[in-house]
Amino acid sequence: MLKLTPICSTQLLSSSLTLVSGLLAVLSVNVVIVFYIYLALKEPLAKHEPDSGFVAEAKASMKQIAQPESEESHQGCDKQE
Repeated sequence: MLKLTPICSTQLLSSSLTLVSGLLAVLSVNVVIVFYIYLALKEPLAKHEPDSGFVAEAKASMKQIAQPESEESHQGCDKQE
């Protein structure tokens, strides 16, 4: 029969305590994630409307990016000899 010494039993207790606390941490984080997903799916879709100011700024930004650059902007980048 194997007899546990006090040193061996404290190492076993320490490692099992670390294992249990790690599993508990992972489990609790997963519970919180599932709760947030449940709340997100429960919300009605019609409730969310985009901010009109933000949408206008985004459209203006996209139009500015889509326009070709003028020749004046390229002149500053050229090397002057």
